[in-house]
Amino acid sequence: MKNKHYLVTGGAGFIGSNYVHRLLKRGEKATIYDNLSRGGAPRNLEWLKAEFGESAFDVVVGDVRDASRITEAGSSADVIAHLAGQVAVTTSVTNPRDDFESNALGTFNVLEAARLSGRNPIVIYASTNKVYGGMEDVELVEEPTRWRYKDLVNGCPETQPLDFHSPYGCSKGAGDQYARDYARMYGLPTVVFRQSCIYGPRQFGIEDQGWVAWFIIAAVMGRPITIYGDGKQARDILHVEDLLNAYDLAVEKIDTAKGQVYNLGGGPDNVMSIWAEFKPKLETLLGKPIEVARGDWRPGDQKVFYADISKAEKELGWRPAIGVDGGVNMLYEWVVENKSLF
Repeated sequence: MKNKHYLVTGGAGFIGSNYVHRLLKRGEKATIYDNLSRGGAPRNLEWLKAEFGESAFDVVVGDVRDASRITEAGSSADVIAHLAGQVAVTTSVTNPRDDFESNALGTFNVLEAARLSGRNPIVIYASTNKVYGGMEDVELVEEPTRWRYKDLVNGCPETQPLDFHSPYGCSKGAGDQYARDYARMYGLPTVVFRQSCIYGPRQFGIEDQGWVAWFIIAAVMGRPITIYGDGKQARDILHVEDLLNAYDLAVEKIDTAKGQVYNLGGGPDNVMSIWAEFKPKLETLLGKPIEVARGDWRPGDQKVFYADISKAEKELGWRPAIGVDGGVNMLYEWVVENKSLF
């Protein structure tokens, strides 16, 4: 089977650079499309160049808001992995227009680029669990170290009603539904992945986004940490390698996956509360106690989210292989070995 040409929007970001690394390693052709606005992007590009050489992949410095530029970049792609966009709920609240243009309009531009190419490329869209909103209709139970769903034993299913809470939820949700509808209306083979907390190497986490990496980086580098809410907010976390396995399976099994929406998270087996359960793990790794400041709950901060991932398992044969403890340990070691990056 001939190698495919992958266009990865946001390809210099955390997930994107890991995916490009994987694609190049197995001999695929890869083009990175990125506006290089995120702090880690130049460092990730340097890493890829050091690993494979400058000529091993193409870089288009562009923004997904630029319709003509993304259309040109997408004209020869067999697969478009659309990972670019504004990523923080807090930023979306302070600058909703930028969030809308980056996520809703940006995704529309990518889908149009795919449609107009005439090549019917596979489009993977990185959506978010935030499309489900606060899930106020779902009853919660408070335990000593975490909140949990009372009745959703397997977590939140794809059939949970959508409730786009926060500008970020709205903009990502608009892209989610557009991607789904382009499969219906135009036969474009799109796959929507509603992603939970993804973590792993090359993640330059900040307080507002990428909390697993942020807490590890802050702990290792001695930076101040603030815990918002009670610290018992429960999330299912998923290592980036497991996420990328799902991307690959969707491409491989596109006849099954096209037009579908899948939850991708650690699922109920890989849930951790953001501080009550994470703190002891981190303190053990660090070998000393960690002092933190406390803050009020932030808008749109769910007490619980973990995904029911059984649809992806059933249809794609996908399951997370890296557990919470193993994944956290690996990321901790990577941060310690790469202190100079922070």
